[in-house]
Amino acid sequence: MKKSLSIAATLLFVLLAFGAGWIASGIGVGRRAPAASLEAREAAFIESMRNVVLEGEFTVEWPEPRPGRRADRYEIESVEKLDGNRWRFNARIVYGSVDVTAPVVVPLEWAGDFPVVVLKDAALPGVGEEFGAVVAFDGDRYAGTWDHGEVGGFMFGRIAPR
Repeated sequence: MKKSLSIAATLLFVLLAFGAGWIASGIGVGRRAPAASLEAREAAFIESMRNVVLEGEFTVEWPEPRPGRRADRYEIESVEKLDGNRWRFNARIVYGSVDVTAPVVVPLEWAGDFPVVVLKDAALPGVGEEFGAVVAFDGDRYAGTWDHGEVGGFMFGRIAPR
């Protein structure tokens, strides 16, 4: 009986450890790329996104346009390149009633020297599922589109030191 409980407890521990690892990889608790492997534009982006705030506005344009602009704010502690085109933004996201701090892993592409987040139907911690965005960064500015389920619009603003 004791041996069976011990085996069951060990098996449960292994399953929990596996599950924790799977969840951790999904939310971006992964290994960052070695600094020596970074391209110059990647290293410059990492440096430009250290302890900054993206302060701007967003609009709601579909399915029906809603008048006005709404404030949004993203506090970025840092960004890290992971594997391939995956990047982890260590961020605090504030918009509407949402105020969450979490590592957010997103795909990042390059348009020349401009980094562009390209996110489709993603689940973001504390924000929800079916979230998408295409956001380009240009010096101290950002702009793009967003959607959350059937609702979406435009977003834009400035990047400033925190």
